[in-house]
Amino acid sequence: MKFLLSITAGLTMALASFTSFAAGDIQAGKAAATTCMGCHGAPGMRNAYPTFRIPKLGGQQEEYLALALKAYQSGERIHPTMQAQAGALSDTEITNIAAYLSSLDALAKSELGDGDAEAGEAKAQVCTSCHGAGGGKPITPQYPILAGQYPDFLAHALSGYKSGVRNNAIMKGFASALSTSDIEDLAAYFGGQSSTLSTPTNW
Repeated sequence: MKFLLSITAGLTMALASFTSFAAGDIQAGKAAATTCMGCHGAPGMRNAYPTFRIPKLGGQQEEYLALALKAYQSGERIHPTMQAQAGALSDTEITNIAAYLSSLDALAKSELGDGDAEAGEAKAQVCTSCHGAGGGKPITPQYPILAGQYPDFLAHALSGYKSGVRNNAIMKGFASALSTSDIEDLAAYFGGQSSTLSTPTNW
């Protein structure tokens, strides 16, 4: 009960702190995103260590993408390559890149994971309170679409919140209570949902 109350309080504060977001320039973002596509424009490309497929960004929430890049800039998220790439971007470039990537979508597709998707669905109720049914309709543009994302990336992200490599109070509160099998099951469930997330290939 204390865990649920603390998460509810944290979510309430987070929602209250949301600020207005100015949409970026899609065409300028396309030009600025060229370096991103070396990794994010190759379907199924894997991070070397730890090993996970590099996430699909096409069709992702625009504001979430901008916040993610800023988190790499500030050190809230730790990944040497992403920190180096994001560190070289201005606020305007970040906003434009986010606008471009968000504008891309594809035919609905789902991904298979190693976990038990049925078990993951049973455990996903808390997640869907923010990320929406099936992880496909987040309640705010600052939260990512989970549906159809690579399950191994979702598991990597949840493990990062659990370990503190990703520093987000709300997500750490959720992830800290998850076992390794819980994480794999949730990743399998959300990855198995159809969505329009994609890896941009026609850039």
